Amino acid sequence: MLDRRQDAREKVVYGAVAEIGERGATRDCLVRDLSANGACIEFSSSIHLPREQFSLRIARKGRSFLSKIIWWRDNFVGVAFSSERPYELPGSDLAERLRKSEKKKRQLQRRINELLREG
Repeated sequence: MLDRRQDAREKVVYGAVAEIGERGATRDCLVRDLSANGACIEFSSSIHLPREQFSLRIARKGRSFLSKIIWWRDNFVGVAFSSERPYELPGSDLAERLRKSEKKKRQLQRRINELLREG
């Protein structure tokens, strides 16, 4: 089979999100290989994707790519990245969410201890 890729792809396993609708519909997927110009992505089950293009958000890369479907086989989709609209993801709020989660955990633990003393 003739490989028509412009760049060699690196084998990876990155979590990603395909934004597949104008209403904000998303589907989780895995990026199986990646280059500067495209990727092979895997979905957990069959999926209906737009024929033209969709946005592929790869958090580990901190970017979102406008992706055009080149090929499709079962749950695997080969995409080429368009240079029309790449954009950086906003800064992660993970640290803030972790702080809130830890605070809530401490509050719940105190409440459990109070209930145990009462009972």
